[in-house]
Amino acid sequence: MAPTNQQAKSSRVKAIAGGKQPKARVARYLKSTESQLVEGAKSALLLKGIRCSDAMSTVLKDIRAVKAPYGKLLTKNNVIVPFDDEGQQSIEFLTTKNDCSLFALASHNKKRPNNLVLGRTFDRQILDMAELGLTYYKSLKDYGGAPKKRIGSKPMMLFVGDRWHLDHEYRKLQNLLLDFYRGDPVEKIVMSGLDHIMVFTITDGVAVPGLDSEPLPAIHQRTYYSKLKKDPAGGKAPIPHLTASGPDMDFRIRRTQYASPDVWKAAMKQPTVLKKKAKKNQTTNMFGETIGRLHLD
Repeated sequence: MAPTNQQAKSSRVKAIAGGKQPKARVARYLKSTESQLVEGAKSALLLKGIRCSDAMSTVLKDIRAVKAPYGKLLTKNNVIVPFDDEGQQSIEFLTTKNDCSLFALASHNKKRPNNLVLGRTFDRQILDMAELGLTYYKSLKDYGGAPKKRIGSKPMMLFVGDRWHLDHEYRKLQNLLLDFYRGDPVEKIVMSGLDHIMVFTITDGVAVPGLDSEPLPAIHQRTYYSKLKKDPAGGKAPIPHLTASGPDMDFRIRRTQYASPDVWKAAMKQPTVLKKKAKKNQTTNMFGETIGRLHLD
């Protein structure tokens, strides 16, 4: 007979506590790390690989600045190969220890120069990963006098190109990027809080030297500071003025490891408490207007 959820939870708690009943402080911490009905912002753990150049270290520092205050950077190098079983176990251990569900691993070697792996976890196990090869990078320091975003502000994200909607692999990457940079989930948006936009443009492939396969599409990430100003024509809606603020990068997909359909379905499952109950005889049209239907005897 399979154990119940409560029995499995208590056995896991005892295993973490060394086979004994955990103390109150440990029990409170374990309770705080459990899944909740409404999750907050996801934190990202930023790691260095076996070898990490100064340029890739700068990339991690800029990602921490963009993700602040939900980014944690570990300065030591880690002997981690993310697409191996042992490397994935190490990543799962570090993300669980630091209470982070997102991670980024930067490395640099002769075979894969300027390598960046973005990924996320579900139920303390790796859900999916994407390995990106950077071909161009412009850091925040290169935009010395440009205005910067406020700490904790949510980005506006724009994806330009048909491949984001037509190609299954790039649709998965789009979902990963949205999850990585989205910040706090909110119900309402204040226009004055929209201070930066991230644009991801995908272009036609360019032949890569040494590869006989089809040219890989290039993805251009650009970040702009947005300031709302009055419409000179007298309109009520303010007009955004964009200023390049960084970080900017160009990259191509090298390897991916996305979740299987069963695991993805479990990760997307929502509690029945949060599901909205369908109201009888009431629909909403394309303009957001509520339409009711009356039955007269």
